[in-house]
Amino acid sequence: MLRHALAIARKDLRIELRVRELVPTMTLFAALVAVLSSMSLFVDEATGLRVAPGVLWIAVAFAGTLGLSRTWDREREEGALKAVLLSPASPAAIFIGKGIGALIFVLITECVVAPLVGLLLHAPLLAHLLPFAALLLLGTIGFVAAGTLFGALVARTRARDLLLAVVLYPLVSPALLCGVVATRDLFGGASVSDIADWFKLLVVFDLVFIAGGIALLPVLLAE
Repeated sequence: MLRHALAIARKDLRIELRVRELVPTMTLFAALVAVLSSMSLFVDEATGLRVAPGVLWIAVAFAGTLGLSRTWDREREEGALKAVLLSPASPAAIFIGKGIGALIFVLITECVVAPLVGLLLHAPLLAHLLPFAALLLLGTIGFVAAGTLFGALVARTRARDLLLAVVLYPLVSPALLCGVVATRDLFGGASVSDIADWFKLLVVFDLVFIAGGIALLPVLLAE
């Protein structure tokens, strides 16, 4: 299953390297959110510490939705999804492979927008680099797992971009809230042990949606 999942992820990455469609769009959108937020506020160091977590996670959520919607659109074009389903790959492998590809796209976007938010909003990223990276990774995994699952659900609808946002954001709001609060406390000087509960909640969220995606995607693809 892992070999099939990696093959599907490589396919998505190879397509993106050829067309350069998703990552530049996601990165530009997330960077625009960060720049406009910094310009709309009279940002000093104290204000930046308060608003940087929200700006960062909002930019990641909005940009990630663009990428998650488009990854399943590619499978709909010219019957590609039928070809994938006829391959030896199981639905679980398809879910994991699509999730790995989308996760890489979002992580690349975060590697650009996080330093930009740190620069524009005076967020102390370097002082808390490892715990901040762990928070961002855990939150992104849960977001991508939920988005991959529900992206398959709305892939055949006409208003799929709008419908994905309507369905996805209420479900991933716990992960986004955990990420925002934990990042705020971390930038405010809290230790890793002080925010350990937020890490645990993110891990539980990730496991629930990964397991749910593996279990439910066969039903969604069958429909």
